[in-house]
Amino acid sequence: MPATIRDVARASGVHISTVSRTFSAPHLVNPETRVRVLACAEDLGYRPNRAARALITGRTHNIGLIVADIANPFFPPLIKAAEGQARHRDYHVFVADTNEDVAAEEDLVHALAKQVDGVLLCSPRMSNSLIEQVSREVPVVVINRQVTGLPCVMMDVGQGARSAIEHLLGLGHRRIALLGGPRGSWTAREMRRAASAAARAGGAELTLLGPNQPTETGGGALADQVRRSGVTAVLAYNDLMALGLIEGLDALGLRVPQDVSVVGVDDIALSRLTRPKLTTVATPTAAAGRTAVDMLLQLDSDAPRGVRGRGASAGDRRTTAQVMLQTVLVVRDSTGPVPEPGRDGTGA
Repeated sequence: MPATIRDVARASGVHISTVSRTFSAPHLVNPETRVRVLACAEDLGYRPNRAARALITGRTHNIGLIVADIANPFFPPLIKAAEGQARHRDYHVFVADTNEDVAAEEDLVHALAKQVDGVLLCSPRMSNSLIEQVSREVPVVVINRQVTGLPCVMMDVGQGARSAIEHLLGLGHRRIALLGGPRGSWTAREMRRAASAAARAGGAELTLLGPNQPTETGGGALADQVRRSGVTAVLAYNDLMALGLIEGLDALGLRVPQDVSVVGVDDIALSRLTRPKLTTVATPTAAAGRTAVDMLLQLDSDAPRGVRGRGASAGDRRTTAQVMLQTVLVVRDSTGPVPEPGRDGTGA
């Protein structure tokens, strides 16, 4: 028979209410008593009833994590890191995939709101105003997007795009294409802004191609357009698009990097396994997942007494807490010097 809260109380020599507080409000229990109760619970194999605890504390100890496309290799390291961090804090994570659909994203927030203590929105496609609206229903931390007045964890893709363009400029490229991401993407806007400024400062011409689907197929479909544009280098929205583009260029008889240099963003595992190995901007996805979980739980604990959890109003949750994580350019084999004039390639 499974151990009960009474068994733990008896073994640790405390009242049942003390055992309950140890799991629901550990900060209210004397540290020595808390250690003794937890040790007895571990020895007996006791696991608290989460549903019962939620009725007492108003917390489910569940977190919702909504991602734009779970099939994209960018997201799994972030999901895994968030789940690990949540588990360390005695929380569970429910993962949901929007498939890049704004309507599905909004529906998922509403569906999860009654089942979780907060939601992590990763690379959301909803407008800022809609994100602010759903944050009135449930605490929200936004990942990979900046929304004024809400806690956000961002990766500095602007700096990454600048580094990529400067790298290409250093190799002599002056005609560069930027493959944009999906419509409504904050990352795509930041990359466009930073890449345009860096190209302008370096005396280069930047050709914008997009918006596009952020997939290998989306990148491959642009190969002929890249060839006809006459550019000698490309910065893609993400690694999947970059790898798809390389495959598409190869089908057209163009070599990377001899004819066209290609840079991706994210540093997914595939970028190190393909030939040529992909030059890319590494994004700290795992760190973003861990940071977002900590920020969400801190947001709840900082709320005024009596308004914590899902019952807190939007005003109680508003914060300017925003974290920017650094990106790093990783130079590999898919970038090289600008082709010589007249050489058979896009620079011809």
